[in-house]
Amino acid sequence: MRFPAALPDAQRLTGAGRRVSASLRKRRSLSTAALVLYAVSVALLLGLGSAHWAVLADYPFGKIKAGAWQAAPRVGSREADPYARAVLARTAEIPLAIGEGLALTATQDSSGRTLDAGCAYRVGRATPQARYWTLTLYDADGRPVASELRRSGFTSAEVLRDQDGGFSVVIAREPKPGNWLQAPESGRLGLALRLYDTPVATGMANLDPRVFPSIERLECGP
Repeated sequence: MRFPAALPDAQRLTGAGRRVSASLRKRRSLSTAALVLYAVSVALLLGLGSAHWAVLADYPFGKIKAGAWQAAPRVGSREADPYARAVLARTAEIPLAIGEGLALTATQDSSGRTLDAGCAYRVGRATPQARYWTLTLYDADGRPVASELRRSGFTSAEVLRDQDGGFSVVIAREPKPGNWLQAPESGRLGLALRLYDTPVATGMANLDPRVFPSIERLECGP
């Protein structure tokens, strides 16, 4: 039995269904594309953000500690990781090779408190065996502190020593007798201890904090 009168309506319904189906497919395609774009954007943001954070400050991996001091000995070797290489490229720093010596930094005192220009500190009294060493004071921007004395550090060749061979370097804003480094008016501080031609550089697995200079907070101003 034929129903010719109903055929156009059926054709219209079929065409409408195809258009709805095509519209749904298009929406799904757009939704999928949007999700992919969102996922890629988040991945790029996290990846680039984490990489930028990792190389923004200090070396993120391979550090060793000795009391208040820390070092990244592999930075000056062929085993330096990509993040360390990126930090070196950003800072234009030339690290000490393991055969040359060891560079250590400190941003806290021996009690774990952040070094602050508003406080006075005593650094001493001994260093590991080395042919030559330097002790340098840095400001919050990582630059050697500029002072009226035009001095930002001491070396083992010029530092004044006690009768037993020990030394003490005082960091303060006001003048102090002996070895004195003038601190800036405000901001955080950092110290760098560079040991040249030292046996410590070849035996860094177990560094004894007792042979490194202590950093003692003396007093803090208003």
